[in-house]
Amino acid sequence: MEINITFPDGAVRQYPQGSTAMDIALSISEGLARNVLAAKVNNQVWDATRPITTDATLQLLTWKDDEGKSTYWHSSAHLMAEAIEATFPGAKFAIGPPIDRGFYYDIDFGDLHFSSDHFEQLEKKMMELAKQENAYIRKEVSKADAIQYFTEKGDPYKVELLQELEDGQITFYEQGGFVDLCRGPHIPHTGHIKSVKLLNLAGAYWRGNEKNKQLTRIYGITFPKKSELDEYLTMIEEAKKRDHRKLGKELEIYTFDDDVGPGLPLWLPNGAAIIEALEAFAKKTEREAGYERVKSPHIAKESMYLKSGHLPYYADSMFPPMEVDGEKYYLKAMNCPHHHKIFRALPKTYRDLPLRLAEYGTCYRYEQSGELFGLMRVRSLQMNDAHIYCTEAQFEDEFKAVNALYLKYFAKFGIDKYVMRFSKHDPAKLGQKYIDMPELWVKTENMVRKVLQGMDVKFVEVEDEAAFYGPKIDIQVWSAIGREFTLATNQVDFAQADRFDLSYINEKNEKERPIIIHRAPLSTHERFIGFLLEHYAGNLPTWLAPKQVIVLPISDKYQEYALEVVKFLKNLDIRASIDSRSEKAGKKIRDAEIAKIPYMLIVGEKEATEGAVSVRKHGGADLGSMELQQFADIIVDETRK
Repeated sequence: MEINITFPDGAVRQYPQGSTAMDIALSISEGLARNVLAAKVNNQVWDATRPITTDATLQLLTWKDDEGKSTYWHSSAHLMAEAIEATFPGAKFAIGPPIDRGFYYDIDFGDLHFSSDHFEQLEKKMMELAKQENAYIRKEVSKADAIQYFTEKGDPYKVELLQELEDGQITFYEQGGFVDLCRGPHIPHTGHIKSVKLLNLAGAYWRGNEKNKQLTRIYGITFPKKSELDEYLTMIEEAKKRDHRKLGKELEIYTFDDDVGPGLPLWLPNGAAIIEALEAFAKKTEREAGYERVKSPHIAKESMYLKSGHLPYYADSMFPPMEVDGEKYYLKAMNCPHHHKIFRALPKTYRDLPLRLAEYGTCYRYEQSGELFGLMRVRSLQMNDAHIYCTEAQFEDEFKAVNALYLKYFAKFGIDKYVMRFSKHDPAKLGQKYIDMPELWVKTENMVRKVLQGMDVKFVEVEDEAAFYGPKIDIQVWSAIGREFTLATNQVDFAQADRFDLSYINEKNEKERPIIIHRAPLSTHERFIGFLLEHYAGNLPTWLAPKQVIVLPISDKYQEYALEVVKFLKNLDIRASIDSRSEKAGKKIRDAEIAKIPYMLIVGEKEATEGAVSVRKHGGADLGSMELQQFADIIVDETRK
């Protein structure tokens, strides 16, 4: 009996029932089969060696595919566990998933001592096992047999996991002499793993509960070529240099203080200067795009968040309420409800739409302490937020304009690699995770898809990640060294207009609900500045640099002229300062280089006499001597681009 296999290009071919993805790959070419790591069968990732018994769609997955890499790293976690079991008998295994880059496994070593000193030994054992080319074999197991196996083996974590699973849905995977509880999928055999590096250790409470035992989490990464591992390790070293936490301290951008509280950054003068430059740029851009600016308070009554629906869906991310005059008040976790109230404050007609309300509003979100991470995960955030209220006929143009705004910003900041994640709802979760309005979900998702397809932008569709009130687009960007960030969002809201009784008078003199678009193209100051520090390695462009110019008098007797230069530049809104220390010029230049200040002006007798400056650019370029006004023109021209 034959089955029909449909390929991504739409071609349909017949194969014997029970053929595997590997069989099909071999029928195409041996070269392709050697590179196949897994397969997507009817949109589910399977082992390439698993029989296909019904008509199906098929995509062969290789290292070039994200699902291929994920499968590869999942299998690598099992290989590491096998090496640990062989090297440290008695170790007990919890979970070992793939992550964005590599994998980890949580291990209970008991009384055994394990440290990073064992990494090299473990890496050698992994490569020894990999060269055996042991197949990853999938086995369906009854719940009773599975529990018996891991009970006899003495793996309590696997037993606990099994007790929560349904019989008939349990699978083991075996490679070599190692057996693990796993739903898969896995690569065909261990021989695909050619290079390995164990990266670091961390403590991890079992199931994320600090009341449980703390396990040892081992992070690692593998590649099919040693050259790829070498490139990755080089990138890791560069990433350490660019870490925004390191640069934020060195460049005096921000700080945290125990008395203020975790996740609540204090912006130092340099950080505040960056914020003001970003805000000025965004406000100018938004003003030209027809946005109007509004302001809203930092707290609001419980009733507003109940009306918006945020409390039922978002309560865990909000700070606990405070009691005032018998009413509960919450710190603002989002600007949306406030903007809806502003829209509703004055009557609107179709002639007033689209109405674009923008605000750099400060919001507060309760992130778990273990999730706080520099500027990337904080509890106080200044959001580049706006809400667009439009008619259905205006939606396509408005949504397209927001996406075009993103692309404009990407060009400004040199972001070349990005993808738009089109997040949709899960129909099975209506009324729980999502507003129960099925027809509107389908309609708005189709509207968003049409805009994306019409703009010819890179996007992927993602299931079950929408906002509770409508579909959204999250923008994934990559920094100059290839690190991925979730930076911006663009959301459609078809629920809040009803909840807040928002309406306008249409051409027929009838009340109608507006469509609402939530957008934040520059994310928050916190996340975006963290990204920019890493993207530029701290070498911010002149328009954004907190200190654009530093004047370096070669001796104390030229301090007065240096101060005149600083005053002249400041009058032109150029951020200039003086290094008035009694240090040699060479020392001052080195320190200015470390501080990554774009321009250094060295002044001595000649410059003071001629009203000139000797210009040196960050990085070592000597631009020579020029009149002060000539230099000022260069800066003004550069910052306007």
